[in-house]
Amino acid sequence: MEQEGSANCFSENGVEIIKGKAYEDAGDISFGDMGAPAAFELIRENIRKIIAAGQKVFCFGGDHSVSFPIVDAFSEKFNDLNVLHLDAHSDLYDSFDNNPFSHASPFARIMEKGKVRSLTQVGIRTLNTHQREQAKKFNVSIVEMRNFSFDFIEELKSPLYISLDLDVIDPAFAPGISHHEPGGLSVRDLISIIQNINEEVVGADIVEYNPNRDVNNVTAMVAYKLFKEMVALMTVQ
Repeated sequence: MEQEGSANCFSENGVEIIKGKAYEDAGDISFGDMGAPAAFELIRENIRKIIAAGQKVFCFGGDHSVSFPIVDAFSEKFNDLNVLHLDAHSDLYDSFDNNPFSHASPFARIMEKGKVRSLTQVGIRTLNTHQREQAKKFNVSIVEMRNFSFDFIEELKSPLYISLDLDVIDPAFAPGISHHEPGGLSVRDLISIIQNINEEVVGADIVEYNPNRDVNNVTAMVAYKLFKEMVALMTVQ
């Protein structure tokens, strides 16, 4: 991701986030007309190769369905993997629109495989009866926005994977998303979460940016800011 607008390439703690220094660009994955199962395998194999080389991995979506194969690859390397999921939605549907690989189902797929030690979901504000039942079934720790505090940070464990859906942020700060859910985190609250994580972060993703709904690249700038802070967190560990 390149520098945008008035921003520079430094995180707030003074780490310079530039390609070739703080990170290397592994390129894009092309899918063509393949179906969801084949796309899942392609993503997982690409992530496996990078992890096998001893590298941490930062991924950009795409919708949230991409997190299932990414986390699945990480869970093969780290048998005690913990996941922090920042989102307006819990994405725990057993199946959504008859598609088990849907963007609304990745964390149901992840948890039913039983290879993740813990899942903490933060910023949730759309729970329905089915998803509450799924959360109970999979022993998911949920911090709903109506009860939000930063206390959960102290309960996080290493190794940690962070999956960040941009709609965890209130759409007043990030309109360039597909599913507007008022009442979310401020950008500063989200940065504070990232900056106060003391566990080892082995991988992360940012997903669900929709440029067709953005306004003056506001959301793109927010995503760039979050990218810098998250890479800085992964770099200094």
